[in-house]
Amino acid sequence: MFNVVLVEPEIPPNTGNIGRLCLATRSTLHLVKPLGFSLDDRQLQRAGLDYWNEVPLQLWDSFDSLQRAQASATRYFFLTTKSRRPYYDIKFRENDFLVFGRETKGLSEQLLAANRRHCITIPMHGTRSLNLATAVAIVLFEAMRQQSMVLRANVST
Repeated sequence: MFNVVLVEPEIPPNTGNIGRLCLATRSTLHLVKPLGFSLDDRQLQRAGLDYWNEVPLQLWDSFDSLQRAQASATRYFFLTTKSRRPYYDIKFRENDFLVFGRETKGLSEQLLAANRRHCITIPMHGTRSLNLATAVAIVLFEAMRQQSMVLRANVST
């Protein structure tokens, strides 16, 4: 339904939990190398439970290669603490790409600068950031909520 992109993820349990979120929402998980762990990592497998092998997963050598493989009209939203535009102001559509950065540094300044108009944030008070799996869940389930509203509206007409 949606696409979750993790650019250079570093912490295996976060990726395992995000994989379960993707499976639960029929979303595809895209991992952009380099990864800070092996896909055989026990912590990754443990966090993903017995679902990890069912997660729709795509590996990419770079974010550029991921973008080149998609249609030109594909929409990308870049999550960052360096934006003032809240995620809930976006009207998400099926197949949108939700792009998240490394746990320790986020997305690169270069990627953010090149996509400034598509940067969004999770407003928060008293902390610099949230756990990556928590951030993905917040935005992904808002996108799902919006899409379910669209689907219900289409059914009733």
